Amino acid sequence: MNKKGLAILMRTRMRPGEPSKLALSPLAANEMRAENKGNQSAGSSMGDGGGEGNRVLSPSSNNMRAFEQVRESMHSAISMNKTEVLDTVLSDFSEGYFSLSPENRRKLLLILAKEYDLNRVQVRQLINQYLSLELPKGDGAQGDTVEEEGLLSTFYRIERNLRHSLQPLYEVLFERLNTHPGGLKFLSILRADILCILAEDNIASLRALDSYLKEKLSTWLSPATLELHQITWDDSASLLEKIVAYEAVHPISNLIDLKRRLGVGRRCFGYIHPAIPGEPLIFIEVALLKNVAQTIQEVLWDNPPTPEHEATCALFYSISSTQPGLAGINLGKFLIKRVVTLLKKDMPQISTFATLSPIPGFMQWLLSKLASQSKLAELEASSHPSADRSTSSFWENILKQEEESALLSLSEEFAAMNNGMEVMLHILTSKNHDWKNSPELLAVLKPPLMRLCARYLLQEKKRGKALDSVANFHLQNGAMVQRINWMADRSEKGLQQSGGIMVNYVYRLGNIEEYAQSYFSTGHIHASPDLLHQLENVDVQGNGDE
Repeated sequence: MNKKGLAILMRTRMRPGEPSKLALSPLAANEMRAENKGNQSAGSSMGDGGGEGNRVLSPSSNNMRAFEQVRESMHSAISMNKTEVLDTVLSDFSEGYFSLSPENRRKLLLILAKEYDLNRVQVRQLINQYLSLELPKGDGAQGDTVEEEGLLSTFYRIERNLRHSLQPLYEVLFERLNTHPGGLKFLSILRADILCILAEDNIASLRALDSYLKEKLSTWLSPATLELHQITWDDSASLLEKIVAYEAVHPISNLIDLKRRLGVGRRCFGYIHPAIPGEPLIFIEVALLKNVAQTIQEVLWDNPPTPEHEATCALFYSISSTQPGLAGINLGKFLIKRVVTLLKKDMPQISTFATLSPIPGFMQWLLSKLASQSKLAELEASSHPSADRSTSSFWENILKQEEESALLSLSEEFAAMNNGMEVMLHILTSKNHDWKNSPELLAVLKPPLMRLCARYLLQEKKRGKALDSVANFHLQNGAMVQRINWMADRSEKGLQQSGGIMVNYVYRLGNIEEYAQSYFSTGHIHASPDLLHQLENVDVQGNGDE
């Protein structure tokens, strides 16, 4: 093993099932550090003979003093006008912030959100002044007389003051940190902490702070500021370490796996910002193939890979973000477009750009559906044995008659159950997904699972958009749903998320903008005819895309 391989191995300590420290949220990581520090302090205090002359401050006193120091440095970073010492103050604030406990971080962020918000009394006064002005005569755009010219200048003055007063004070902190070395990275960590807090407690002032910071980050991380970098085995060990740590879709199992993903017939591209060198904000993995792959096994383990000059398909099989604090900022959209353009230029024979994507929400949706409908059927059967359940407004048998019969006839144990949905729920929730190893069960499960997966992708919506998060991502970027693939990911994660089913999205270069616009405006999902045919009573717009 060369020095680089050894460095990567030692840094990442690749152990199956062990979560990477890099993947921890900032608050969680800080909590672990605080616990370790607390344990060390406890151990040392037990070993000391603490006499009366050795006065030791309690941990709470130390924490409070540290918090006040960070709070003071934050205030100075916002209010200070002396530029010659501003960098020192910003460094003190960012370093001090990392030393705080999770509770004190939360406390400080709430202070920032509430005490450094905009001045609403001033905003109201300016609005009242503005409303009290009489509009100039004519078109209101130009003053024909000295009097009207003076009136317009008053409008301009109040509008300028109003714009200024609508900017919260914490904008100053964000702007100054953005130009400070390491500041952009710090801001992304700051937002990750904000999102952690909001996930547990929906605080209006903190949500406003998050919205403002997200808007700023979106501006600072525009595609024009990002460098598209092809990641190869020749990159630094520290960068490759991050690829291993942040791979979110298909974990990298060892160095051979990593080298294969960066070798012949494969590409890996990342967006890097000059202010965060050596660390991709987001990266995408690509396989160069003859045809659109139907299973992840053939992508990860094909040996030998397709010769690159024979490849006609670029398959995107993983896209991962490295910064939790950039959640909701769609860097992936621009990354995919840049990569498509680059590959088309370098490899003109590539004519198909597709994905092999997970369906992370399918099993959760399906099991919830099966459980609720089975429970409803059981309750109605016990209270109204002779009633026709089909007349209930809540009852929906999501199985076809032939699917239900096949499930009930699998064994005597299943025949005693109330309905096919109960049988299906029982099988899919079995320990260790035993059903995946039974040819008989697979044959019976495949028709309903494939049909219901098509329904989930094309019909199940949230606020008019696809319920599945990965589907929504690709559809809003201009892709179409081409095909769903049976037993495409037999890993524990794949079975847990989607029953092993994966989906191919296709990016048609001539239709990307059209598809994205129709999905954005009406929620219309473009899908292949074959996929639409798997549905019963399809309720999507259009007749399918050839």
